[in-house]
Amino acid sequence: MMHKRDALRGLYVITDTALIPDDRFVERVEAALRGGARIVQYRDKRGDIPLREQLAGELVRLCRTYGAVSIINDDVELAARVGADGVHVGKEDAAPGHARNRLGQGAIIGVSCYNRLELALDAASEGADYVAFGSFFPSRVKPEAVSASLDLLRKARKKLSLPLCAIGGITADNAAWLVEAGADMLAVISDVFAAVDVEAAARRYAPLFNSSLRA
Repeated sequence: MMHKRDALRGLYVITDTALIPDDRFVERVEAALRGGARIVQYRDKRGDIPLREQLAGELVRLCRTYGAVSIINDDVELAARVGADGVHVGKEDAAPGHARNRLGQGAIIGVSCYNRLELALDAASEGADYVAFGSFFPSRVKPEAVSASLDLLRKARKKLSLPLCAIGGITADNAAWLVEAGADMLAVISDVFAAVDVEAAARRYAPLFNSSLRA
């Protein structure tokens, strides 16, 4: 059986309500999965709880169909209700330990560490399954995000055995530098979901991981 951390490799797409109309949510998420996305995060800051639960549930079902990992941004309770594979938390969200207690030992817990290696070391000690650094490039989604360096990824790769995720302004054209520096996953929003052809946009990332992904 594949260990859950073994699945944390490749293109990691994150949904965005500004880029994906609700009535095209399933269509566009499925297109990303057809294009090779291995991890899909549901990110939705709106207060419409029934709608969020409906869309998150659709995402979880699609990920199961395509053998991908489903992650919920910030909301541990939503992740529990829809049966997602895990949750991603930031500095203002639930602690990794709380998420683990609520979702169980089999859940995948990801933690945003911005540009701070010490946060990643703490997250690893608290049982996180992966850590995310960024922003590596200017981001249209989060223009105010702190900047992270390739050197940070290299240092983290030497000190941590758990998977590393890079985020922030990533495109298929600048992504190779991040993989070479040690990123296991590339978290992408605009370069995939703002594209006219979502499947083709996602597929552009495949060559970066073909040598390391298992069939």
